[in-house]
Amino acid sequence: MAMENASKWIVEVEPANTEASPVAGPVYRSVFAKDGFPSLKGVETCWDIFRSSCEKFPDNELLGHRPNLDGQAQPYVWKTYKEAKAIVDAVGSAFIHIGKKSGQTIGIYGANSPEWVMAMEAVSRQNLIGVPLYDSLGPDAVQFIINHAGVTTAVVQKIKMPVFLDVIPKCGGSLKSVICMGELDSSWKSKAAEQGVDAYSWQEFIDMGKANPVEPNPPKASDISTIMYTSGTTGEPKGVVLSHEALLAVIASCDMYLMKVNFEITAKDVFISYLPLAHILDRTLEEFMIYKGAKIGFWQGDVKLLVHDIGELKPTVFPGVPRIFDRIYQGVTAKVKESGRLKQAMFNWAYNWKLSRLELGIPSSKATPVWNMLVFGKIKQRLGGRVRIIISGAAPIARHVEDFMHVAMCAPVVQGYGLTETCAGNFICIPDQKMAGTVGPPLPNVDVRLEAVPEMNYDPLGNPPRGEICMRGKPLFKGYYKRDDLTKEAIVDGWFHTGDIGEWQPDGSMKIIDRKKNIFKLSQGEYVAVENLENIYGQCSAVEMVWVYGNSFESVLVAVAVPKESALLAWAASAGIEGDYEALCAKAEASKWILQQLTEVGKRGKLKGYELVKTVHLDHRPFDMERDLLTPTFKKKRPQLLKYYKAEVDAMYAEVKKKEVIKPSA
Repeated sequence: MAMENASKWIVEVEPANTEASPVAGPVYRSVFAKDGFPSLKGVETCWDIFRSSCEKFPDNELLGHRPNLDGQAQPYVWKTYKEAKAIVDAVGSAFIHIGKKSGQTIGIYGANSPEWVMAMEAVSRQNLIGVPLYDSLGPDAVQFIINHAGVTTAVVQKIKMPVFLDVIPKCGGSLKSVICMGELDSSWKSKAAEQGVDAYSWQEFIDMGKANPVEPNPPKASDISTIMYTSGTTGEPKGVVLSHEALLAVIASCDMYLMKVNFEITAKDVFISYLPLAHILDRTLEEFMIYKGAKIGFWQGDVKLLVHDIGELKPTVFPGVPRIFDRIYQGVTAKVKESGRLKQAMFNWAYNWKLSRLELGIPSSKATPVWNMLVFGKIKQRLGGRVRIIISGAAPIARHVEDFMHVAMCAPVVQGYGLTETCAGNFICIPDQKMAGTVGPPLPNVDVRLEAVPEMNYDPLGNPPRGEICMRGKPLFKGYYKRDDLTKEAIVDGWFHTGDIGEWQPDGSMKIIDRKKNIFKLSQGEYVAVENLENIYGQCSAVEMVWVYGNSFESVLVAVAVPKESALLAWAASAGIEGDYEALCAKAEASKWILQQLTEVGKRGKLKGYELVKTVHLDHRPFDMERDLLTPTFKKKRPQLLKYYKAEVDAMYAEVKKKEVIKPSA
């Protein structure tokens, strides 16, 4: 195996199991954990984190938001740790006053906000279980999660209240109370009462808790902190059960990792909260920032205003997903092209010179101080100008975008990897090391091994070692809520099987190269089950065959379709377009019409927005065995389809990106 330099970042703790079926490769862990995995002294739960930080940093600013006055966002207003603690104590007490008991579930529905975090901490205070509710999983997801998780009380963002009230009748009378994160409209209170639900404003609930105080009922490390629902695979959302111990294992490992690489987070750092708290990545990051006594500033909830929030907050720690970084890259490069030949040439020269310096391992801040000031100083203001570390997660970031962010933003980009089932943080790149294109070595919280996937020719004992990434350790989830069958499939002999195919790099970092099944992530982190989509699109009466494609470097799906000749000719005649079948397939009007038909079928099939194909290429020739596009049993050969239609796929994505380019702000 080509692992000669791996000992710098990982150590082998168990040899390969060549008798296993399939063969399992050696077990590795972070070199930082060679003497054991870290823990946080005197801190075992999320409540411990919040309580102890409020004691250590009472006067530090914690939660900031931007009030809106006459339609204009105002400067950030902050609550200190001490002020937030008083509200958390009151909300926790109010939960008990309305009858909530240890181990029961509390739903939280809405965009990131100070109230979201304080509700979350109040849930931990009383050993309740937080259940994020969100509708990006589909129109019926909120109703499904409420019923499946047994949610009887929910804390809801004000803007979401009308939608939430419409969901209540579909919950079979299980919901008993709702707390609005803001003022409560009298009509909402009446509508809730008509359905047997008590509704409270945020302040009303706080006042109730202050009038009826109760002591905290702290959870144990093994108690459930949250049930997070994920799109996962096909079918209904899956509830991932995460303990306090799992979350703390990731936080402790992040603390050790940052200390070891000389990039510690301190109470002086500022974090921008805009990635959904309903997802595990941001939840874990915010718990970590609270542990360090840092500031968390919230966006206004509108992606169009995010750049203004960043400019006002000036964060030092910037988390993101590839889709956000793609937009920044497109915006800056478009502006550079419009700046004139001289400025464009200067930018390109400075960019290439700095990139070459970074590839030598020189820190970004020291690589080209002059060019940082003259060329990149204005560009880095797009992230506020103070960012010292950029964290990318949820899906792989394209190499050219990763390099661009590192150069132009004057801060290292550390790409990470993890799943909801493993509390998000299990691999991460080392700042200012040559690890672009990988997710780095393991964090000091899990053991990792690769398992052979013979049908895909992936061998963990090969050169390079390749196979399905499997993990074990404290960050692992307890199981899928009420789905023991799925839990047993995912965790075998203590090892969680991720379904992702990894390749160990010579330095001990991991590169994600494939997916074991035909399920993949788009760049915003959503999973797509492509066979399920093709079954739905196959119901379209205008097509004979359809192949749907997407990957985790792109945010949308594209397709190649073979139209039904009779349907296409009939459409052409009605539209007054001439040409035979083959000629019609080459016309843009025909592609647009087929896309409309596929979209209508997809919507009837209740596909989510990100599952709808955005553009389509038409081929007059059906997929066949002669071109090696089908198996003898007529199953699609996806790698071969991609190879055959590579030029068309690239052209479709170029078309989509051309339409999506966001003009940079002045």
